[in-house]
Amino acid sequence: MPSPVRSPASCASGSVRRSNADVQLDVYQAVGGRQFFFDLVDRFYARVEADPVLRPLYPDDLTDAKEHLALFLVQYWGGPPEYSRGRGHPRLRMRHAPFVIGPAERDAWYRAMSASVLESDLDVDIERRFLDYFALTADHMINATA
Repeated sequence: MPSPVRSPASCASGSVRRSNADVQLDVYQAVGGRQFFFDLVDRFYARVEADPVLRPLYPDDLTDAKEHLALFLVQYWGGPPEYSRGRGHPRLRMRHAPFVIGPAERDAWYRAMSASVLESDLDVDIERRFLDYFALTADHMINATA
């Protein structure tokens, strides 16, 4: 595992400031690795299929969408960079630009994702990291006001 990053100020005081990559790697390992993310995505897409706001935003066949999201999350949370090897830089806003994402879509997406996270029986600190990240991501994807 990479060593923690020390800033000049922290070296003098003896404290250690951990990098974001270290924290993400810790999360990836803490949830048991790759399979956790595929299971999370399966729970999420089961909700997408039943949601009248979200379902029209996705293709009929969800196979590729599931794999893309799972591999993105694996990579983001500290796992191997399979997503980038296969698809390049994530460019989330660009990839979602063709879809109208307003507050209703954001709320539906976050509701489905947060429920999927809450079913994961995670440590409360890790659960909070996921929920915070998904809330910020959902807000970031908004590209329409109504």
